[in-house]
Amino acid sequence: MVLEVPLGKRGLSQSEAFFLHNKNLPLLFERIKFIIKGGKLKAVAASTAPRPVPNSYMPVFLLGSNYGKVIASINDLPFVGVTHQEGHIAAGIWSSGMKVNGEKFLAVHLSGGTTELVQVELDNSSLEESFIIKILGKSSDLQIGQFIDRVGVALGLNFPAGKDLEQMASRCKGTKLRLPIVVKDNLVSFSGPESAAQRVINTGQYSKEEVALAVQICISESITRLVRNCIEAYGFRSVLFIGGVASNDYFRTYLCKNLIKSNEEIKLFFADKHYSSDNAVGVGLLGLERLNRNAGFRNLDRELIK
Repeated sequence: MVLEVPLGKRGLSQSEAFFLHNKNLPLLFERIKFIIKGGKLKAVAASTAPRPVPNSYMPVFLLGSNYGKVIASINDLPFVGVTHQEGHIAAGIWSSGMKVNGEKFLAVHLSGGTTELVQVELDNSSLEESFIIKILGKSSDLQIGQFIDRVGVALGLNFPAGKDLEQMASRCKGTKLRLPIVVKDNLVSFSGPESAAQRVINTGQYSKEEVALAVQICISESITRLVRNCIEAYGFRSVLFIGGVASNDYFRTYLCKNLIKSNEEIKLFFADKHYSSDNAVGVGLLGLERLNRNAGFRNLDRELIK
């Protein structure tokens, strides 16, 4: 159930999101009560925090995980807590058909709240963690999704603006407008490009479609350079793209063309469009995977949950 954001507003505060989740969750549980009562549940898994690091916290995850713990307790089932980012990584591995095979890989997490390039490897030593995750690159200011949403709202689009901005850009056959690309080593900045886009919108020099296309070019080239820098510095051979921004067709085509062109040994994997933004299947998959640790289950692929 997507949280509604009033037209012209650029997102929700944590308190607003917490309130809406608290309002919506009982309605969702009403829809799935036949599953809960059916006796087929083996465990309950939920996201408990944004990232698998100490003090990672957002109120909305506390709300969701508490509901999960109540269901688990009432049904005398184990509760498995994972993190939001782990869920995205697992959903990406599963839906893309990627085979990890114990090799470290680069995951590029791009969404409204995250712009991170992380090194990922399976964690075979812990009963509580599925991955060992290390941040290698990130945004120094605005997140990539914030950049898209702020410009999109300024263009009159609803929040979140990603899909509508992509459609708007698709109506533009080309533009000379270019927004600045700000990438230094493993850091990217989107505050400058956002300010430049807002100035262009205010002048009316370019059409809305041209501005939308310029945003797509900017995010695609920025992430291409950022990923290329990480590949050159750390020698990754596989790159997994996750998060809502990674579902953009223009973005995917641009990266495949420009990253593989510069390094034919690189393999790019993209989460299925649906699972780019919806990581619930990844959370469930990790819950199942952790329950089966003692049986030696370590494969995060489609076979595990067919």
